[in-house]
Amino acid sequence: MSYKNARLAEDIRRELTDIFRTLKDPRVTGLISIVKVELSNDQSSCKVYVSSLEGLEATKEALKGLKSAAGYIRREVGLRVPMRRSPEFRFVADDSIAYSARLEQKLKEISDGE
Repeated sequence: MSYKNARLAEDIRRELTDIFRTLKDPRVTGLISIVKVELSNDQSSCKVYVSSLEGLEATKEALKGLKSAAGYIRREVGLRVPMRRSPEFRFVADDSIAYSARLEQKLKEISDGE
């Protein structure tokens, strides 16, 4: 990934975080976070990895809301980030936040047991 694409991906991530807060869909809760944004080299598509603290099922439910709001999200990103054309978004469920929380809990149990 080039420096320009990496910078654009970071800008898109920042704007998506703000846009997610304004969505009125009840499936998209406030505990949704963006794990990673992958922008294609030609900037026509963008894969967004989304995770929820409440687990994978809550993330999958939020994905339904995000997919239904994809047009709105694409338009908002197009208005906020200076690009020739706004990328098409694909949202992917990622359980890394819940996984790391479980891992931290197990490590704490091990250290308390010693």
